[in-house]
Amino acid sequence: MTDRETPQEPPLSSTALPPVGGNPPLVLQLPVDVRSASLVILATVASVFMLRWASVVFIPVLVGLLGSYALSPVVDWLQQRRIPRAVSAALLILGVLAGIGATGYSLSDDASRLVESLPAAAQKLRDAVRARPGTPDNTLASVQKAAAQIEQAAEESNRPTPTARGVQRVQIEKPKFDIKDHLWTGGMGLMTMLGQLGMMALIAFFLMASGDRFRRKMVKLAGPTLSRKKVTLQALNQIHDQIQRYMLVQLFTSVLVGLATWLSFLALGLENAAVWGIAAGVLDLVPYIGSVIVASGSALMAFLQFGTLEMALLVSGASLLIHFIEAFLLTPWLTSRANKMSPVAVFVGVLAWGWLWGVWGLLLGVPILVVIKAICERVDDLKPVGEFLGA
Repeated sequence: MTDRETPQEPPLSSTALPPVGGNPPLVLQLPVDVRSASLVILATVASVFMLRWASVVFIPVLVGLLGSYALSPVVDWLQQRRIPRAVSAALLILGVLAGIGATGYSLSDDASRLVESLPAAAQKLRDAVRARPGTPDNTLASVQKAAAQIEQAAEESNRPTPTARGVQRVQIEKPKFDIKDHLWTGGMGLMTMLGQLGMMALIAFFLMASGDRFRRKMVKLAGPTLSRKKVTLQALNQIHDQIQRYMLVQLFTSVLVGLATWLSFLALGLENAAVWGIAAGVLDLVPYIGSVIVASGSALMAFLQFGTLEMALLVSGASLLIHFIEAFLLTPWLTSRANKMSPVAVFVGVLAWGWLWGVWGLLLGVPILVVIKAICERVDDLKPVGEFLGA
């Protein structure tokens, strides 16, 4: 008696499934290594925690690094004129710091007047949106009336009840305002800001004075073979050129936006136009969010100054037009294909870095993404990340 071979069932695959419409369904094979994915997630969480915890160290280093990329062409030009590189970097850093200090000192009065006028602008805007006398209450007035009634009821419920005889009454007094503590806190904040500015300047100076010394060290550490050193040198040069080109374009467009905003606001008769120009140039580093802040703030101040909605719309429209020309016409024309970023990646990156480092994260978010993209495009294992960040 011979054993019969039992037929084996075919393995479960896409071909074993019944065809739909005559064509077998396609199954996308995505092998995932759970252990590697877990390690990547843990490393990412640890990196985010480290960046947030050591932000006092990372922010000056990144600002100094990006500043050295933006100012290195000037140092190279001075070096070609037989001026030592260290002397050129020192003179350039001192000139930049002197320019920032002189500009801030000359515009300090205008900036203080602008800040002092913000409460009056908010009050005027609130009065404008209220309903006129004799007209039925609108939604905002109804909400305000309801809020006032709720607040009055809460005050009545929180009134102290008369204490019984023999019970000691305790009253909590708020601490009095101490001018010494206020001056000490303000002085410490100013010293901290000046210390960070000094660290940024020193880091930028050392990087510009060293030249391509770090690149030579990276090439030396690449490996013993000449071909590997050559590939490493080419990749480092491409990364350096790409980041430097982006920083130069960003610096140039920010200056143009600041000048155009100042001249347009000056022509429209808006007060403190120079302060608005500097704010527009600095906030140009923050995509999408910076233009909205400048347009809304300038519209509010124009409404306070002129008292008409037409002038407020005209001022905000001029600001938005300048940012539109810079973002969609000038910058794409000046920026190469390698520097173009995905709008979704830029917006999400700005939000993430803003959550991580606050205002500094908003200003440094896009330059950091450009650096990451430039590095990922030259490393084989990181090319998917570079492709995701690219346009």
